[in-house]
Amino acid sequence: MERKPRSAIVLAAGKGTRMKSTLSKVLHEANGRPLAWYPIRQALAMGCDPVAVVVGHQGGEVRDRLESLFPGAPLRFVVQEQQLGTGHAVRCAREALSDADGRVLILYGDVPLLTEPTLARLVEAGQGRNLAFLSMTPDDPTGYGRVIRDEAGGVRAIVEQKDASPEERAVRECNAGLYDVDAGFLWRELEKVDDKNAQGEIYLTDLVAAAHRAGEAAVAVQAPVGEVSGVNDRAELAAAAKELRRRLALAHMRAGVGMIDPDTVYLDEDVTIEADVVLEPNVRIGKGSFVGAGAVIGQGSVITGSRVGAGVVVKPYSVFEDAVVGERAIVGPFARLRPGTELGPEVHIGNFVETKKTRMGRGSKANHLTYLGDAVIGERCNVGAGTITCNYDGVNKSVTELGDGVFIGSDTQLVAPVRVGDGAYVGAGTTVTDDVPAGALAISRPKQVTKEGWVERRRAAKKSD
Repeated sequence: MERKPRSAIVLAAGKGTRMKSTLSKVLHEANGRPLAWYPIRQALAMGCDPVAVVVGHQGGEVRDRLESLFPGAPLRFVVQEQQLGTGHAVRCAREALSDADGRVLILYGDVPLLTEPTLARLVEAGQGRNLAFLSMTPDDPTGYGRVIRDEAGGVRAIVEQKDASPEERAVRECNAGLYDVDAGFLWRELEKVDDKNAQGEIYLTDLVAAAHRAGEAAVAVQAPVGEVSGVNDRAELAAAAKELRRRLALAHMRAGVGMIDPDTVYLDEDVTIEADVVLEPNVRIGKGSFVGAGAVIGQGSVITGSRVGAGVVVKPYSVFEDAVVGERAIVGPFARLRPGTELGPEVHIGNFVETKKTRMGRGSKANHLTYLGDAVIGERCNVGAGTITCNYDGVNKSVTELGDGVFIGSDTQLVAPVRVGDGAYVGAGTTVTDDVPAGALAISRPKQVTKEGWVERRRAAKKSD
């Protein structure tokens, strides 16, 4: 059996009661990704193989979600049936790591802000040693395990607050809970740990005292408090998401993306934005969207699961859902592109236009107050204001087809299934129920009747009454 030199354990079994939610804490999202995604990504980036994820509450849902986000990754899921402490949670992962030796990285599923440089310092400090861990010095250490040092300054133990004496509680240096440990030392010493403590749990922190007893004190690597703080409630989740957004916005700006006010831009982790894109305030882009070079995304626009081509101008307060927009198109303001929309290059979609499952060819336009659903529209078409495709008869959805160069007058109803041929015209106010041949004119509105002098006669009649 091939032995793996570095593996990881991600502890993600906690229910997270302070979230006040029916959803497992590690499935709550920050920047479009569940909390547990972040430490798993870090572990994989460090070359850990396999990565054992210890789950508990809603374990099946957690597994399904994470597997979908890391297809093909060496993840192994372990269930901790009873919450008997961090040491017990790690014990549960032993069988899953039976083919791994060397080093084990232990991370928490609710710590999304840990950075690669800090993790690299931890791994470097652990080289050739039994144990290294991250410590921190928070302004208020209440609730954290204290790092207790001997007279020489070596780490002697970590004492949990409920087990700490008043003198130990006065210590400011605290355990951050993240470890890099030799696999042989981990499994050998963890078997010796008991639950004789104030909480009746198996503490992973007891490994630190074991290292000291073995004659080699664990190494504490100081980390910024903000990086290693866990997410325990909705307020902390929002704060973590804000910091992740700040980092992501900074990375995009350094890659050439312009942001007028980065504090108000909301980007998911999996979006791709090319250089010279400009994002105006209060823009949200998520669900794997792509924005091509030089595009401008107007204020208040929301883009999810969509591909926006180079040079596109999205005017303010437009909404894209699983749509494709070709190069140099202009969309908005106040436009809505629903799933299945595919706009070709240089298409214009204007204010209060809605599309759904509609393809529009190069240079076609629908500039005002229009609904286009289940439609195939050719190139260089003009769709007038107030036009709708009547695509649903109460039972079935049907398709409207427009050839190239079609002109649709304002206030037209296209009753699907119907086809308007190349170069045809449809007069304003027409209800189209039959196919229109290429080059033809279709008009179905009633003939106008004009009665001259009618207004004066009406006024005279009212006076005589």
